[in-house]
Amino acid sequence: MNKTTIPSDPAAAERLAALVRMKRIALGLLGAAAVLYALATMLGRSHPGWHYLAAFAEAAMVGAVADWFAVVALFRHPLGLRIPHTAIIPTNKARIGRNLANFICNNFLGTPQVLAKLQEFDAGTRLAHWLAEPRHAEQMAQHLSAAARYLLSTLDDERVRHFLRSSVVARLEKVDVSSLAGELLALLTADRRHQALLDELLQQLAGLLEDEGVQERMAEVVASELRVLKLVGLDAVAGRLATRKLISALGNLMADMGSDPDHPLRLRFDDFMVRSIERLRDDPALRERGRELQSEWLRHPALAQYLHGLWDQLLQWLQADLQRSESSLRQRVAQGAQGLGKRLLEDAAMREWINAQLMQAAPAWIERYREDIRGYIVARVDAWPTEELTTELERNIGRDLQFVRINGTLVGGLIGLLIHAVTVALGG
Repeated sequence: MNKTTIPSDPAAAERLAALVRMKRIALGLLGAAAVLYALATMLGRSHPGWHYLAAFAEAAMVGAVADWFAVVALFRHPLGLRIPHTAIIPTNKARIGRNLANFICNNFLGTPQVLAKLQEFDAGTRLAHWLAEPRHAEQMAQHLSAAARYLLSTLDDERVRHFLRSSVVARLEKVDVSSLAGELLALLTADRRHQALLDELLQQLAGLLEDEGVQERMAEVVASELRVLKLVGLDAVAGRLATRKLISALGNLMADMGSDPDHPLRLRFDDFMVRSIERLRDDPALRERGRELQSEWLRHPALAQYLHGLWDQLLQWLQADLQRSESSLRQRVAQGAQGLGKRLLEDAAMREWINAQLMQAAPAWIERYREDIRGYIVARVDAWPTEELTTELERNIGRDLQFVRINGTLVGGLIGLLIHAVTVALGG
């Protein structure tokens, strides 16, 4: 590195220190080879062995300088000279980013690799074990409670209340009440479902008419209308007789309706429901009246006060509960999570379903987010300042590259020694 800056990260600082030490060792070996060469050259005439040492030192210096050039050329121009194909990393930063992204995405985030890892992971069983552990369930409940407390504190604001009130009212104003009522009524009456409701009403009415208290009350009402008979004391007798006749007639009518699905009254009920649905759907006057009533109700001050009070009470209750050490909501969440985990542990089919759903959805997620990751890596490397990127790479891999210089010095010297020995042996 041209300029040494001490990083604030302890691990980075340690890597920098290791890099500096290895550079000094590599440089020291080059210096030692130079001293040995000078010494062997001066003493060469005194003994033939010095020639071997000179050959070793000479080749060691060549190897050391050549490998120094190769290592430095990765990160910058050696000696500041703009020699072609040097400063490889800074010059090819964009291409390196693309190749790095492709390497990671193709070899680590490929769909087959990720799917195999997911299948091995067995998410359903892991989730069940994690939730069934009381400590984990309590942790999840605490995290959710903390998030809920924060959310509630932000929602306790008049601006939020006004927004919610206006949003709710605006949404309700867009609802076509008449058409909605018509559609709902049509759904309820499809396949003559309303006849089952009529049957239930008839049964309830029959039970009500059989009640002696009701019959007595009906007799009193009928007797009170028979003023003429009251003069001769026959009003009560006539009232009871008329009540029995009325109950008997109603009973016969309900029995006939119950046994005959095409009874005229049933058909009239069908016709009434059909006409009501058509009016709700298509009658402009009825729909306009519905909109007027709806608008009048929505803009009534009582509704705003009700929504305001309801919102405040809900927030106060939730905040008070979540702030207690024995929060009922938190306990219920923890119990629910733990119970869910235990049920999952007992239900292998459900765990298999979770794993199957994950495996089915995973390919689309992988394809989608792999490209996002690829794009992020390319963009991050491209946006990284060149000098900072070069410094960071050299700090992380430069120490290992210094072994190239050391090995180049030693291996180069040995090869030079071997060449000199072979030359001498051949009579050179």
